[in-house]
Amino acid sequence: MRRSLIAAALAAFLAGPALAQSQPPLRCGVDGTFAPHAFPSLQGGVQGFQIDLFREVARRMGRELVIDSASFSGLIPAMNAGRYDFLCAPTTVTRERAENLLFTEGYLWTELQFGIRRGSAPIRSEEDLRGQTISVNKGTPYEQWVRNNAERLNLTLLAFDTQPDAVQAVIQGRARANLSGNTVVRYSASRTPQFVADFVLPGTRFHWGTPFRRDSGALRNQVEDVLVCMKRDGTVARISERWFGNRPGPDQAEVMEFPGYGPPDMPGWDATPQNPTCG
Repeated sequence: MRRSLIAAALAAFLAGPALAQSQPPLRCGVDGTFAPHAFPSLQGGVQGFQIDLFREVARRMGRELVIDSASFSGLIPAMNAGRYDFLCAPTTVTRERAENLLFTEGYLWTELQFGIRRGSAPIRSEEDLRGQTISVNKGTPYEQWVRNNAERLNLTLLAFDTQPDAVQAVIQGRARANLSGNTVVRYSASRTPQFVADFVLPGTRFHWGTPFRRDSGALRNQVEDVLVCMKRDGTVARISERWFGNRPGPDQAEVMEFPGYGPPDMPGWDATPQNPTCG
C-alpha cells in the first residue's frame, strides 16, 4: 500500500509540469505603430501601455503571451480567422463591433480628438472642419467618423496604415487635422513639436476594451476577472501613469469596476456578477 501511494505521488509530481506545459500560449495581435500603446522598442519587439498591461494579465493567468504586430485594419479579421485568441490593441467598443465580437469592460476611456500643425488656427467646433482634409489610421472608428460626416461637412478622408503617417500628413500640410484617440494625440504632440493636441469631439467617450471571438466567452470572462483584480490593486493605474504621465482619478476606467462582464448596455454583456479571486 505504501509503495502504491509513493508511486501515485511520484506520478502526480511528474505530471505537474506536463499539465502546466499543456496550456498553450495566449496569442494576441496589436498595432505596433500606435504609441504610446504599442510601438517599437530599441531592444526589439514592441513596448507600451498595452504590452505592459497584457503581459501582466498573462503572468497572473500562468500563461505565456505571444504578441504579433500588424496593421490595425487586419487585426479583427485575423482574430476571427483563429490567428489570435484576443487583441492586445486598444479597441474602441462600438455597438456594431459588439454585435460581432465579445469585449471585456473598459480599462481606459477614449475620446475622439483632433491634432493640428503648430501655428495653424485652432478648431473650436465641427464647423471649423468644413471642407477640410482629415487624416486617420485606417480601419478605426476615427476613419468611420470621417466617412459618416463627410457629406455633411464636405470632408476629404486620408487613411493611412499607421498613426505616425497620419500625423506626418498634418505636419506636411496634406491634411488640416488628424483624428485619433485622446491618449494617442496627446502622446504624439508630446513627441512632435510641430504637432499639437486640439479639439475634442463632444459626446465621444467610449470604452477601450479587449475583443474576443463570439465563441470565447469563458476566456473573455477569465481575462476580465484578472483585469478587475489589477484595477483593485492599482496595477492598471500604475501602468497608465507610467505611459500617460498622470495618475488616473476615481472617474477613470483604469480604476472603475463595471457590473457584469463586458461593457454594460452593449451586445455581449453578461449580467453575471463578477467575483474574481484576487490573490
